[in-house]
Amino acid sequence: MKPQPVPPQSSTGLSEADAASRLSSVGPNRLPHTPGAHPLRLLARQFVSPLVILLIAAAGVAMALGQLIDAAAVAVVVVLNGLLGFVQEWRAERTLEALRDLMVTETTVRRDNVVRRIPTEDVVPGDVVILTAGDRVPADLVVATGTDVTLDESVLTGESLPVARRAGDTLHASTILVAGRAEGVVKATGGATEFGRISAMTAAVDRGQTALQRSLGGLAKVIALVAVALAFGVLGFGVWAGRPFSEMVMVALSLSVSMVPEGLPAVVTITLALGAGAMVRRHALVRRLQAVETLGAASVICTDKTGTLTENVMTAVTLWTPGGDFRISGTGYAPEGAITGDGSVPVAALRVARLCNDAALRPTDDGWAMTGDPTEAALLSMALKGEVDDPGLRLAERPFDSDRKMMSVLAQGSDWRLLLVKGAPEVVIAASSALGDPDAAMTQERRRQANAAADAMAARGLRVIALASRVEDGDDLSETDLTLHGLAGLIDPPRPEVRAAVARAVAAGVQPLMITGDGAVTARAIADDLGMSGDIMTGAELEDMDDAALDAALRNGAQFARARPAHKMRIVDALQRQGRIVAMTGDGVNDAPALRRADIGIAMGRRGTDVAREAADVVLLDDNFATIVAAIAEGRRQFANVAKFVRYLLASNAGEVVAITGALALGGALIFLPIQILWMNLVTDGVTALALGLEKAEPDQMRRAPRDPVAPILDLRGVMLIVGFGCYTGGASLSVFFWLVSVDADLARSAAFTAMVVFEKASVFAFRSLRTSNRRIGWLSNPWLWAALAATLAAQLAALHLPILQTVLHTVPLTRDIWLAIGALALPLIVVPEVVKEWRAYRAAK
Repeated sequence: MKPQPVPPQSSTGLSEADAASRLSSVGPNRLPHTPGAHPLRLLARQFVSPLVILLIAAAGVAMALGQLIDAAAVAVVVVLNGLLGFVQEWRAERTLEALRDLMVTETTVRRDNVVRRIPTEDVVPGDVVILTAGDRVPADLVVATGTDVTLDESVLTGESLPVARRAGDTLHASTILVAGRAEGVVKATGGATEFGRISAMTAAVDRGQTALQRSLGGLAKVIALVAVALAFGVLGFGVWAGRPFSEMVMVALSLSVSMVPEGLPAVVTITLALGAGAMVRRHALVRRLQAVETLGAASVICTDKTGTLTENVMTAVTLWTPGGDFRISGTGYAPEGAITGDGSVPVAALRVARLCNDAALRPTDDGWAMTGDPTEAALLSMALKGEVDDPGLRLAERPFDSDRKMMSVLAQGSDWRLLLVKGAPEVVIAASSALGDPDAAMTQERRRQANAAADAMAARGLRVIALASRVEDGDDLSETDLTLHGLAGLIDPPRPEVRAAVARAVAAGVQPLMITGDGAVTARAIADDLGMSGDIMTGAELEDMDDAALDAALRNGAQFARARPAHKMRIVDALQRQGRIVAMTGDGVNDAPALRRADIGIAMGRRGTDVAREAADVVLLDDNFATIVAAIAEGRRQFANVAKFVRYLLASNAGEVVAITGALALGGALIFLPIQILWMNLVTDGVTALALGLEKAEPDQMRRAPRDPVAPILDLRGVMLIVGFGCYTGGASLSVFFWLVSVDADLARSAAFTAMVVFEKASVFAFRSLRTSNRRIGWLSNPWLWAALAATLAAQLAALHLPILQTVLHTVPLTRDIWLAIGALALPLIVVPEVVKEWRAYRAAK
């Protein structure tokens, strides 16, 4: 990063020549683009998995042995697999680019003493920037002059409530001016800003492989070692036994090809891509395909409160008055709802809320939007719901400041002239001499009553605003001798669908863990409302804990308030130390390092920053916690389906290995040619496996605990299933082969080849679930599976009867008797597993 020049103090701003010189020196006001988004890097990433490397090696061996067709077939699969993964991830990157385009692109500056709009990228240190309510701060700057400056710093601090700023204070890039007006001198741009510093720290955070990558990588290594050992062992044995070397090379190659599940990488990629598409339909954009299955393993969701658990819209929900309590219906800023409660509508309190207010509301295509401070917008919405007649006109204003904690407006109506005051309840109550009516003196008991009401509302997590006035015949703006009319209780309410989503997550063994920058009382109220158990701990308390105490608190379900970015990183580290798979949500630049460190980073698409989105694996297009839980369910379905077709493909390969080695051991000819094995592994098995990847979720999927992240993708039951099916299909194919080999070798090989294809198709029903029978799942619940079976059997018929395929695959047609024999041998593959599963279910029910 080039050193940035010292900003001048001239209020006339820079000259255009000076600005151009500085731009040339320090560069554009933007963050360095993430290298990972480059298309060549995305493409290269598709070819580094151990399974793909294994396929590339197999293609190289086939080419070296002159098997050009075999080598070309494998190469095509490798290329298609890479392109599929690239297209999916590239589309995700393009979607992110579209989100970036929605960011502010121009900034108001003063140059040569002329106010003008310039591209935000052209802002340089020393520029005088002019900000009004709603503007995003384009760079780090020092406030020179300001009026009622209120800033939303949640993007950096995580705190949802705006803060007041004054001359001499620093405003950081990407924060938002919610009220007031300010001029400031830029002191840092681009990567030199606080925003840029955290972005650089994010890039330095390392992330390891996902559980699926580790499992498939380990599987690929085992397959490679076994394939090489078996091939060399068979080659050596055959040569020792006096078999021709060229024949044994072909046998060894056939064994190697049969051991490698050539269709597996492509099927995994396609299945994850389809899962990513399903997640997009649920409003979750997947940036890395492996994130699909990682979500399914998540055991804890570290989530922000504002906008994810809640609406991110301050809403007035209750109004206390001396005459009784009122409930306020409606959500968001829409002035739609009702004020109901004891007595008539509290006009005096609503008049204060409406006129002592600088916010504005406007209808949009998506509802209602506000300009200004969120608290004031909520008060304005409440006032409009009351439909107060003769709201009056504002004559003068005394702005809010953090010392007085009050705002006052002198206003006049047709028959009244009042000083209207709103502010912190403890200050306004203290300045009040009457309660409800100027003639009702504020006795000690009434003051205690008002303070108790404010405390009770605050204890519920509400933000409390006191509303008062004074009859004013002149122009006195002193905030004394007030009449307190009411206390408004505001909250950013929970999203209505989040309660059910939290319950669903808990039932699935996934712990929702709130980490918010807001206060402990607010955090407790939201946690209780949503059913998130556990003590509320503050960031300050976390800092006093050692790792052992933090581990204990996390195991007891602690939720966190007043948390800073460093706290989030420490919480993620502690959870991962416990072996948990951590999903972390975030929207601000402050969240980016934790998003990167977590096993699965989830950024907000609507209100998130570029830094957060680029650090994340998944972007929520609706910023909704319920979407995370839905994505976890989809991730579990995808991983379960990956495991299903891995077992299926390896069982198919095991049958081929048994058949080849059995034929060799019994002194027979080569039962399958390498090109026939590729046909089975790529065409018939690949299509069927892909259909398995489209299986619906099993009914109890979200009632199971998350899977063990270190557990292999193949457990003992899966290995036994693979071995059992491999022995049967391999042995049955051998029986067909030796039944016919004395009649005609080509016919015997074609029959064994077809038998293996049919057996593999028949066995697929057993792999739809390890525990549930097809009768209970539904034989027709996956129409894609039946389409795949029809397509692959049609392809096999074509292989037996089309001249071009007969030439390539060395096949001949089969007789009716051979087909009947193959069908009879295939029947147990369907019936026996179904009977076993039904018997187990019967025993379990007793």
